[in-house]
Amino acid sequence: MSLVRKISLQMPRLRCRCLLVILLAALFGSGCANWRPLPEGVSFEGAPMPASDVTFLADRTWVDSEGRRHVQQEIFDATLALISNAERLVVLDMFLYNDFQGPVPETTRALSHELTEALIARKQQRPGIEIVVITDPVNNLYGSLPSAQFARLREEGIRVVITDLDRLHDSNPVYSAFWRLFIRPFGNGPGRLLPNPIGRDRVSLRTYLKLLNFKANHRKTVLADDGDGYVAIVSSANPHDGSSAHRNAAVRFTGLAVADILATENSVLALSDKTPLDFELNVQETEAETTVKVVTEGKIKDQLLDTLATSQPADRIDLMMFYLSDRDIVKALIEAQQRGVQLRILLDPNKDAFGRQKNGIPNRPVAWELQRAGVPVRWCDTHGEQCHAKMLLHTTPDEIATLNTGSANLTRRNLSDLNLETNVVVVGNSTQPVFRDAQAFFDEAWNNRAGRVFSADYPVYADQSRLRRWLYRFMEASGFSTF
Repeated sequence: MSLVRKISLQMPRLRCRCLLVILLAALFGSGCANWRPLPEGVSFEGAPMPASDVTFLADRTWVDSEGRRHVQQEIFDATLALISNAERLVVLDMFLYNDFQGPVPETTRALSHELTEALIARKQQRPGIEIVVITDPVNNLYGSLPSAQFARLREEGIRVVITDLDRLHDSNPVYSAFWRLFIRPFGNGPGRLLPNPIGRDRVSLRTYLKLLNFKANHRKTVLADDGDGYVAIVSSANPHDGSSAHRNAAVRFTGLAVADILATENSVLALSDKTPLDFELNVQETEAETTVKVVTEGKIKDQLLDTLATSQPADRIDLMMFYLSDRDIVKALIEAQQRGVQLRILLDPNKDAFGRQKNGIPNRPVAWELQRAGVPVRWCDTHGEQCHAKMLLHTTPDEIATLNTGSANLTRRNLSDLNLETNVVVVGNSTQPVFRDAQAFFDEAWNNRAGRVFSADYPVYADQSRLRRWLYRFMEASGFSTF
């Protein structure tokens, strides 16, 4: 066979190999984008700041002896009051801000409508006030389903910023490398091909392909002026109609730590290529013994691990959590139990999601692991809603208390610089109202006092399935998960 013929026969193979090498190089290069430095200001740890006015807020949901569900809410009442008193500045950063409902609609409160009307009313009353709403692109289904509420806010001169998540690290890196190369260049727009995964109407296929990136601005914060000072609320609660019956926790505070909230929100504006707020907060310093520290993203995990690692026998740690799956946190809880720390873990059973049934992952496999190690575990007794609070309360015998609460679940996505998250760490004497109220919130849920049923015994949702246990471990490690 001639040399020319040999070369001509090999050319198709060579072209295929070259194309394969180019494709693999492109995927590798796209995947390397996951390891670039975090945007400036992300993964923030502030200093402990004295705060004289720190309040614990809670949304409670329980059933009575006849099985009727009751809901008692404080968080958005406090948020709406804060907005109605503001004169100069309101900054909100909310993950879910929409009126979407699942197959079984909640009828508790139209939270998104209430918030929208309150913001518009304040802007009309005080035209010079600066109001900024920061939120996650899930609220317009990544560009496929425009938000009528955001359109109304913008018409009134209220700034609405949809967070640009592309600069964050990938929680699902294998898929995200593919998405950046083959899906993102085509953008997204209105579509009717598929049902809205979180509500009514229909959306494009590219909405689902974007959703599989599993990135989020998961924060829930509000900041506003209040008289001569400034106030912030850091919460686990969303202004989302479908979430209006959830159990949630929050802290309202004044003092120097409020300036850190503004700084962390300016970081979100900057990473979204939006102009940060040029606003000088005249925050008064106080000599109060109670301190508030603002922590975001991965620094939340650092604080939690430090609290668990330094806990001593006779200390008490109470944990109420919507999702618990991070392996370092699980290990630290078991080690604390083995040292003699008095632990109580109250978990959502992961069975309800806006009218849809879930499979119990990750909490049920994790609860089996904890319970087997001797950690007392109970379940939030949910009836369509979720036990959405995220709080850890650590108390020592000499009455030093640490409360860590906010938006972050204890999962890889929430604690490993993947999602945007905000928590606060409050430290002080356990006799202070903020700690007494947080302790009462946990105790009533654990003990089912005064004829109110908040929680159920561990056997009610016990799950020893090895399949689900290994499925949870794979989902947590790989990023192929929604938690």
